[in-house]
Amino acid sequence: MDSVRGHPLLVVIDPVARSTDGESVRIAKDVLCAGAGAKICLPEGPEEFARILSRRGQRRPVVIGDDRALLRVVGLLHKERELAGVPVSMVPVGAPAAVALSRTLGVPTDTVAAARTVLDGGEQPMDLLTDDSDGIVLGGLRIPCGSDGGGGSGGARHGRPGVFVPGAAAPADPTGPGAARSGTAEDGRWESPRPSGAGRLEEHRPWWGPAARTARTALSLLAPAAGLGGRRARVPGQRLRIEADGVVLADLDRPVRGVSVVPGAQAGARYGRADGPDGGPELAEVVVHWPDEGRPVRVRARAVTVSGADFHYRADAVVGGPVRTRTWTVQPGAWRLQLPRNG
Repeated sequence: MDSVRGHPLLVVIDPVARSTDGESVRIAKDVLCAGAGAKICLPEGPEEFARILSRRGQRRPVVIGDDRALLRVVGLLHKERELAGVPVSMVPVGAPAAVALSRTLGVPTDTVAAARTVLDGGEQPMDLLTDDSDGIVLGGLRIPCGSDGGGGSGGARHGRPGVFVPGAAAPADPTGPGAARSGTAEDGRWESPRPSGAGRLEEHRPWWGPAARTARTALSLLAPAAGLGGRRARVPGQRLRIEADGVVLADLDRPVRGVSVVPGAQAGARYGRADGPDGGPELAEVVVHWPDEGRPVRVRARAVTVSGADFHYRADAVVGGPVRTRTWTVQPGAWRLQLPRNG
């Protein structure tokens, strides 16, 4: 099904969007309600969010919010094993950095255009990565190195760039993974860095905390490196064993500066091609960079395994770890996203 005009919608409005840009939320509601029968839901917490989604019936879910709201919906549908059969629609509301993932996936960031896309756009199959802890990655995976990958106090300080991996999707997290707890993208247990404190752990906060606290996280994953002036923080490499479809790309005897993995279709869009030289969009693009600025290793693979001393990783807008080994596998066309018909 393409156009949803006349079909029932379940419109879930993220609390962050309501508190930070109520006018955009109102506009999105007006456009959606004018074009389809819409049930408006205002969850106040993760349990209510999950309960609303599980009781959607035949209504198509529409998210009004930032990237974390999108990740929550996709993660819950994945956990229910219903992701393949339920198209997802998105109206991004938030700071530009907080909706960077949605923009990368092709969703219009203008409120009216995004709401009209929900009504008149078309479903687009999208690839994603799944890991061996049942986590998901929609836009891209990054494993920082050195102090950014550790869990101690040696991370980069607030206001300074983290590790810049040339040719990858974005610089690493400027606050370090010590500001986040381990978990998966859909379990709602993530904590964002405290804006006014460097290297400090955030106390317990509700998952719908102010959008400003999510902005740096999304920016660190998806903002173009050129936008930060190409600055680099000089940090030592991280010793990791990286395997792509069983082929060793890096081993513990040579440190790596950084690793990025992008699902197939998203990788093709990001690098301006329909597919890669070694296969179609069902393969992920894996890039390994070295501390000595040596030529990076670029391959395409269906599965990527990383192992080594405790390391953190950034999956879309959240940080996971520490773990000693993790495998990510491409799931071609695993979910569907409503996008503009003209591409």
